[in-house]
Amino acid sequence: MNWSQRLGTVGVWRGVTLLDPPMARSIEELGYGTVWLGGSPGSDLRPAEALLDGTDSVVIATGIVNIWSSDAAELADSFHRIHARHPGRLLLGIGSGHREANPDRTRPVESMARYLDVLDARGVPAEHRVLSALGPRMLALAAERSAGTHPYLTVPTQTREARTALGPAALVAPEQTAVLDPDPATARRSARAFLAMYLQRVNYTTNMLRAGFTPEDLADGGSDHLIDSIVAHGDAPTLAAALRAHLDAGADHVCVQLQPADTDVIPALRTIAHALNLHPPGSPTAR
Repeated sequence: MNWSQRLGTVGVWRGVTLLDPPMARSIEELGYGTVWLGGSPGSDLRPAEALLDGTDSVVIATGIVNIWSSDAAELADSFHRIHARHPGRLLLGIGSGHREANPDRTRPVESMARYLDVLDARGVPAEHRVLSALGPRMLALAAERSAGTHPYLTVPTQTREARTALGPAALVAPEQTAVLDPDPATARRSARAFLAMYLQRVNYTTNMLRAGFTPEDLADGGSDHLIDSIVAHGDAPTLAAALRAHLDAGADHVCVQLQPADTDVIPALRTIAHALNLHPPGSPTAR
């Protein structure tokens, strides 16, 4: 499975509870190649199945199934059930979450390896899954036992590092948070509200420090430098450029997560699709 072609260059990341089949169809019709289900969708994958049933060609990917709250055997059974009906349209994004939300989270790399052992034993192909890999050890595991990586809240320099670590054949599909708002003051307000939780999560703050940000950047709700680097904001051409920056750094695919999330994001996605020159599937200019 050549996911680098199948996913399209740009997709949409949205919390699983904020997605329904009509929205997925609208996203598909705008020319986005993949819909990523965020917010730790469960191992029964029923929401993913409903979105696939309600669309024609868009890929549905999980971003991510959390190994601490989702049973590996059930996930494998769900994968086979859905893959039989929608071959080539389901990609499993799998991750270990963060310790603040999962108190039992210990030795995440070893725990992930055991989780993948179950998927292997139940016949889920490695090429149909990606790992949410931030640190070097999880990236190494992703290279060995999956199609690649789906990192979250990273910057293009980290996309380039992931490409170097995984090699040219692996899938690198980062998420990019964005606010469609040309006013820097209000856009940063939305971005800070979104990032507030993540600035209290050790795995994310560690990765921000790994990217070159300082402890001062992480303090007091985040410096403007941190906010502007991690959450793209501005008009549609500015957001399109931020998405292209990941592609230019070596990503095969990048998915946009729009904030604030509790709004109708379709008009903004339409504006961004126009700036990216995306086209509906089957149109003469689709790519």
